[in-house]
Amino acid sequence: QVQLVESGGGLVQPGGSLRLSCVASGNIFNINTMDWYRQAPGKERELVATFSSHGTTDYLDSVKGRFTISRDNAKNAVYLQMNSLKPEDTAVYYCNAGGITESFRSFNTWGRGTQVTVAS
Repeated sequence: QVQLVESGGGLVQPGGSLRLSCVASGNIFNINTMDWYRQAPGKERELVATFSSHGTTDYLDSVKGRFTISRDNAKNAVYLQMNSLKPEDTAVYYCNAGGITESFRSFNTWGRGTQVTVAS
């Protein structure tokens, strides 16, 4: 069983910054990908940023240049630094991780999400 816990969400004014954290725990042998998704009210969940085990990253076009994803493999953690936040960034942000458990089964796990609200 693998669990993800996100933190760092909150209310911020337009132009402000937030740093989201996600830590994985449990029966983990290896984590391949750790990603951030978001879901705004009435919209589908979308991939915001991804960080592969090879160190490659990719971003949703609308956040490129403003958001930065990073990983700490020793801590099984992934972070999302969000700068120059806009009202349209308001959403619940979810962490997703995929990898292999200690019993050599693949897993793909979601966190419960953390709310980010950008408003003046």
